[in-house]
Amino acid sequence: MSSILIIVFLPLLASIVAGLGHPAFGATVAKAITTAGLFVSCALSWPIFLAYLGGDVAGQVVPLMTWVQSGDMSFDWALRVDTLTAIMLVVITSVSALVHLYSWGYMAEDPDQPRFFAYLSLFTFAMLMLVTADNLVQMFFGWEGVGLASYLLIGFWYRKPSAGAAAIKAFVVNRVGDLGFMLGIFGTFLVFQTTSIPAILEAAPAMQGSTITFLSMRLDTMTILCLLLFVGAMGKSAQLGLHTWLPDAMEGPTPVSALIHAATMVTAGVFMLCRLSPMFEAAPAALTFVTFIGAATCIFAATVGTTQWDIKRVIAYSTCSQLGYMFFAAGVGAYGAAMFHLFTHAFFKALLFLGAGSVIHAMHHEQDMRYYGGLRKHIPLTFCAMLAGTLAITGVGIYWVHAGFAGFHSKDAILEAAFASGTGMGRFAFWVGALAALLTSFYSWRLMFLTFWGKPRWALSEHIQHAMHDAHGHHDAHGHAEHAAHNPPAQEDAGHDHSHAVPSAQQDDGTAGYHPHESPWSMLIPLVVLTVGAVFAGFMFSPFFLESESVWNGAIAYNEHLMHEMHLVPLWVKLSATIVMLIGLAVAWLAYVRDTSIPGKTAAALGPVYRFLFNKWYFDELYHAVFVKPSFALGRVFWQKGDVGGIDRFGPNGAAFVVQQGAVLARKVQSGYLTSYALVMLLGLVAVVSWVLV
Repeated sequence: MSSILIIVFLPLLASIVAGLGHPAFGATVAKAITTAGLFVSCALSWPIFLAYLGGDVAGQVVPLMTWVQSGDMSFDWALRVDTLTAIMLVVITSVSALVHLYSWGYMAEDPDQPRFFAYLSLFTFAMLMLVTADNLVQMFFGWEGVGLASYLLIGFWYRKPSAGAAAIKAFVVNRVGDLGFMLGIFGTFLVFQTTSIPAILEAAPAMQGSTITFLSMRLDTMTILCLLLFVGAMGKSAQLGLHTWLPDAMEGPTPVSALIHAATMVTAGVFMLCRLSPMFEAAPAALTFVTFIGAATCIFAATVGTTQWDIKRVIAYSTCSQLGYMFFAAGVGAYGAAMFHLFTHAFFKALLFLGAGSVIHAMHHEQDMRYYGGLRKHIPLTFCAMLAGTLAITGVGIYWVHAGFAGFHSKDAILEAAFASGTGMGRFAFWVGALAALLTSFYSWRLMFLTFWGKPRWALSEHIQHAMHDAHGHHDAHGHAEHAAHNPPAQEDAGHDHSHAVPSAQQDDGTAGYHPHESPWSMLIPLVVLTVGAVFAGFMFSPFFLESESVWNGAIAYNEHLMHEMHLVPLWVKLSATIVMLIGLAVAWLAYVRDTSIPGKTAAALGPVYRFLFNKWYFDELYHAVFVKPSFALGRVFWQKGDVGGIDRFGPNGAAFVVQQGAVLARKVQSGYLTSYALVMLLGLVAVVSWVLV
């Protein structure tokens, strides 16, 4: 298994060389080293993946070194490879390699390309360390490593205030989740006296029903441990309550969105839950909570996605919603279906993000869909790629021939598993998931129709106006147009949809002299490869993920009974996802192609409901009022009263005052006159004699 060492550590080596050595050999060599390193890791990952899908291949552990040995606690640095790891290796290295190649074209104008590519490779290494971890501490190392790399990449354009704020927000929100994850690891070690994942999973069933003291209460041991671990997953995978960082993370470059916030880092929580699935199987109450949070996240993000105008934010909320599907699949015990959707989602969501980046590139870094329209004739390859991604995420397929795009196979399997679970929470998740599938179809086709259909609305974009007056576009301090802060006019949220309300003089010639251009081949080749995955990944790999326990070989808690019951659900359950997909498509076509006055009328009629959704259920405002403002107020109290009024007053300032007054007295004593010194000596002598006589 020497290949696993190359897969994991080659991105780290490439990151170090590119990050530290680029002043010596230049940006092109730095980009070539990191990109080549990822393609090598990708090429070595696929044979491992195919070998594990081929049948009964036992998991292997590659020990590296003894890491910590302190009393009863000891653990090694070792790389675990099994079916679960093999899936993640392929997802991480494939998407990362394509994102590296894509970034050659997308980041061509940025002067800090070596730093960007070094960060990408550093992130990939941290993610690979997470999925190959053999113990919880090593998993936590990778967990925090991807958090650090995410912070660096979101805030890559650090001179842009909104990017810095988004990076800090992601960092702070994830620290909340990571606190729960750390407590879960501490509690797991306390209960099992080990951090070894295989040892913990082997002992977990015997702990079912036991209790532990937590917060002065006697509670179920496995439930408490699993809930604490799941809090960490909620933060990393942007589940409801700890989701607020994900949409703001779109401030980073678009390749970052594809790599971190679509295909890899945000799936770390799903991976962790599946890796520790025997623990969660011993905590039914925790699984019920996981199912509820997943379903709630699924519908929340889908409702918000229907109202957003920024093309990247729509796809970001789509990611949040799809992660909800994965979690409630795991919550009902369908871990194979959860991993299958993780696998297919990586291809079509990375495709959608990179396709959106190609659109943004063509539109001179304009991200507001209200300034798009009619682009399918100008950027046909990008249009075909986005169309394939949309067909995949909406789940287009034909049940009777078992043929369809990637999402058809994986998302339908999740809905069938939720219904087949037979539990009340499982049925709740099924109905919520079906409604979210309808909304997914609506906002996905809304995006397509606003972007690629209709008449051009480009003349209204200030970015296009800059492009027409300046051949180089509008660049900020970093030399990249996407840095520029742009505040599009609030239109539909005021009750009027102006997405097609372009003056007639401009509708005839909406380009106003500007013509969108197709992206360079370095950006189009990854789109072509991901399109193949979005089309065929579901059909090709469905039997391995869902119908063969031998493939998993103990890597997850495989529920044979649930997999059997999935095939026995009623026909209307199997067709439900397709039916709602067609409804969402029809509504989107009617509103954004057939009669474009419908969105504005609907927004005006709904009023407060529309504003509630447009403002993301007011989670940001709520958190700002409950946590941010009190924190700043408390900080000001400690600063003014504690630091300035207390510590400074009696500490540095007080000591300085004493020294100053002492110096004044000393100056008076040291007058320089001999008579004064003689008088002091005489008075001193009299005082000493008097003391002796008395």
